[in-house]
Amino acid sequence: MRRFAFAALLLTLLAPTAALAVTPDEMLKDPKLEARARLLSEELRCLVCQNQSIDDSAAPLAHDLRVLVRERLVAGDTNQQVLDYLVARYGQFVLLRPRFEPQTYLLWSLPPAALLAGMIGLYFVARRRRQVSTDVPALSADEERKLSTLVERGAD
Repeated sequence: MRRFAFAALLLTLLAPTAALAVTPDEMLKDPKLEARARLLSEELRCLVCQNQSIDDSAAPLAHDLRVLVRERLVAGDTNQQVLDYLVARYGQFVLLRPRFEPQTYLLWSLPPAALLAGMIGLYFVARRRRQVSTDVPALSADEERKLSTLVERGAD
């Protein structure tokens, strides 16, 4: 029974929990608008926490951004208009997945470039190892005689 209780406690602690910070007073009465607001909130970065969406952050600035998103939706903006408004106000940094634009080319190209450089490096390391292992000189006649006597002694 103790093992079961310990396992249950451990699973409870390790289970990923949704730490959604949206409070009931922020939520819109229209379920469709609220669903759009939640979708947009998952795409926007908390400028305080930096690697959390505003939907997951309890920071006061994240709260203000969630309220701002909902105000824009109630005013009739489309999802893209809301995102464009926030990008114009806070820059590309507010997006968790920045757009592919000239300012972000380096951001998007560095991971594939690093992967390619790593693959090229591994190729040359493997090639060098292959060359080293095949460049073993042949045994001389004297070494052959010594090896055969050692093998014969080991067989006895």
